[in-house]
Amino acid sequence: MEQIKALFTNYLLMSAVASWLLAQIMKVFTGMYKNRKFTVTEFLFSNGGMPSSHTAAVCALATASIIKFGVSSFECAISCVFAIVVMMDASGVRYETGEQSKILNKITKELFSGRPEEMNTALKEIVGHTPFQVLMGAILGIVMGILFSLFML
Repeated sequence: MEQIKALFTNYLLMSAVASWLLAQIMKVFTGMYKNRKFTVTEFLFSNGGMPSSHTAAVCALATASIIKFGVSSFECAISCVFAIVVMMDASGVRYETGEQSKILNKITKELFSGRPEEMNTALKEIVGHTPFQVLMGAILGIVMGILFSLFML
């Protein structure tokens, strides 16, 4: 029972998880605004979209590490490097993968337009983030890290 209590009172973990969850919930509403339709599962469990939930989680973790352990700590160093890698991946490699998927889906649709039985399922097109989506995830994570420090420390 003590281990479960320790898990749920872990300031770093809770700020990261709450930031990720809030970002995923926000995707439902930003996706609804953008696409003019309400689909909870499409946005709540998606990898792309606004804001970046991965970025929110790692920025909350980095912020919480800085607040709890200071900027000269190894916890700060590890979490900040981790945050940079995640943000670069979200706005770089994964974003470009999504852009390539759009082109490949278009080519596939044109090639197999007369033979739909030969057309495979389409590639997932939203897997990464624009720099703005990553920035919004970072701001959300930093704010959540600060807010959690006010209530949990």
